[in-house]
Amino acid sequence: MNEVMNAILTRRSIRKFTADPIPAEVLEDLVKAALHAPSGMGKQTWQFTVVTNQEIIHRLCGLIGTELGREGYDMYGPAAVIIPSNEKESPWGKEDNACAMENIFLAARSYGVGSVWINQMQNINDRPAVRALLDEIGVPADHVIYGVAALGYADPSVPVEPKERTGKVVYVK
Repeated sequence: MNEVMNAILTRRSIRKFTADPIPAEVLEDLVKAALHAPSGMGKQTWQFTVVTNQEIIHRLCGLIGTELGREGYDMYGPAAVIIPSNEKESPWGKEDNACAMENIFLAARSYGVGSVWINQMQNINDRPAVRALLDEIGVPADHVIYGVAALGYADPSVPVEPKERTGKVVYVK
């Protein structure tokens, strides 16, 4: 099978990671994949913030949990996160970041790295405590985060079963 199709057909959302770190070279390739995603009119108004510092990841999780009333929230314990952000005024920011996230997920799969989309950030970006942490890690104040790529190696104790894929397909010839 074509390796791209294999990555697409075998990618799953991983909801429990091991503590094993992801090599820097792999993270660099994942960001390269993100940078090669399509963007509205080719504007590329995004930024990708890569966080491997576990203390910062834990702080971010704690802030998300506090802001959303989800005590113990942990993003499934990732080794790293890639935070795509985009200009608030970009009419295509959400779509651009979604394309970049998919590229990250498929590239991660090709390296044996698990991933899951974390969507909790999109409505809490500008809450003071969250914004302070985003400022600290260099996310521009005029950017919004629509999703976070939580990354790590899948915990083997949690089986990842393939899901049946449904949806209507219509061919018009």
